[in-house]
Amino acid sequence: MISDLISNTLRFAILLALQLFVFNNIQFSGYVNPMVYILFVMMLPFETPVWLILFSSFLLGTLLDIFCDTPGLHGTSIVLLAFLRKFVLNLFSPRDGYESNTSPTLYQLGFGWYIWYASIMVLIHHLSFFMLEAHRFAELHKTLFRTLASGLLTLVFALLYQYMIYRPGSAKS
Repeated sequence: MISDLISNTLRFAILLALQLFVFNNIQFSGYVNPMVYILFVMMLPFETPVWLILFSSFLLGTLLDIFCDTPGLHGTSIVLLAFLRKFVLNLFSPRDGYESNTSPTLYQLGFGWYIWYASIMVLIHHLSFFMLEAHRFAELHKTLFRTLASGLLTLVFALLYQYMIYRPGSAKS
């Protein structure tokens, strides 16, 4: 329990720092920007209480909004993601449910499961973020392009993160 708290707090800080100092500086043509900080919410253990997921995602989004000068964009999008996380997990729940003391990682649940889960989570977050940023439907095609392009790049980095951090057969994440 304490080790989960420490590892998740460390993940929170590392993903926040990576987003602020590395990934916010990666932009292709002003349209494509990976947002890997959402991995924090995506990878929390299955048993994490909903109130804690919502609170920590609000804190993460608010900190990003403060440092990125994006009033409410990150906070709203990641809290929506945190709210919908349980519903998305239920879509892909195994017949017997998820094993206790596990997290939704590539190595614990398989490549196919992880790609579907991560794709839906990234799509939810990015679509809400870019729709809020655009404020209107007038340029819907640009918003959808940014959502898909940034989402694809975020998925690539999510997979790289999984392969770099987690090893096959690891019992805990």
